Amino acid sequence: MTRAQFRHIAGHLLTPLLMCLGMAFAYLGAFHQPAPNNLELAVVGDSPQSMVLAQTMKDKGGPGLDVITVPNRQAAIDGLNNRELTGAYVPDATKPELLVATASSDTSAMAAEVVFRSVADHQGVPLVVTDVTTKAGGDPTGQGLFFMLVALSVGAYGSVAVIGAAGAALRMRVRAAVGVVTAAIVAMISVLVAGPVFHVIDSDYLSVFGIAWLYASGIILIGVGLHTFLKRWTTLALITLFVMLNFTTSGGVYGPELQNGFFGALHSFWNGADFLESLRNLLYFDGGAGFGARLFGLFAWLAVGLVLVVVAGRYEARHAPKPVAPAAVEEEIGESVAV
Repeated sequence: MTRAQFRHIAGHLLTPLLMCLGMAFAYLGAFHQPAPNNLELAVVGDSPQSMVLAQTMKDKGGPGLDVITVPNRQAAIDGLNNRELTGAYVPDATKPELLVATASSDTSAMAAEVVFRSVADHQGVPLVVTDVTTKAGGDPTGQGLFFMLVALSVGAYGSVAVIGAAGAALRMRVRAAVGVVTAAIVAMISVLVAGPVFHVIDSDYLSVFGIAWLYASGIILIGVGLHTFLKRWTTLALITLFVMLNFTTSGGVYGPELQNGFFGALHSFWNGADFLESLRNLLYFDGGAGFGARLFGLFAWLAVGLVLVVVAGRYEARHAPKPVAPAAVEEEIGESVAV
């Protein structure tokens, strides 16, 4: 192997090696040690005993737990349905109850159960756990929507490489149009598999398709726009944006209340979190609990993609090879014949 061949291979191997490094840091950094981080809990009741219990738990939990009191059971259910609470404890001398909303996050509900089970165990009584939400029949853990997110994301960013390579000779507006149509096909495939095939979705199919299309279109347009500038580094950039930082912050495995500050902060505005939380709010919380804000976030990511496409299109037009004037061509031919 010559030195030039070695440099050529090493240069191409750099991309997968950087992917490996990035995936290791992203996934291990996000998931290796889940711990409460402002886990929102409540104790039901306004008696002195309830207030003392809430304050004691908050003192013992430190910054990881945020424990408040709510006046009654209905107020606790409202807090869970508005996704303001992760769990609510109803004290009782013989049969204490924990209210959770597993559709919001199954792992966060489990964390709340661990916290309050210790209280019930201290009393020497069994803890009754009540889920106030109802999920689709094919999604008992509530994580099926996350795997739909994975399928959508792979289909979207994988299409960018094809559009960039096979459609390199096409004008930017044509590539963007192909990308939007491709996003619709990717969204349709994902909804059909998640819905009729595996019953992860059992209602609002048209709305889910629209949200999926919006999400996939944002990724593809961002990718198509970036490809003009990044070329072969586009895949690495997209995997960083829409896999490493996307899946880890979406809330599909652990919610932000079980992650460190960095990943928890990204959850508030990253597109995967916007997609997943908007679907949860639509399907399990009657379109409330911040559905509109999450939908706006997806439109913002789409707007970023549109801006990148416009900028890339103008850049390509400015740097395109200029056609040679016919008169100049004839003159050059004449000179060649004369020689």
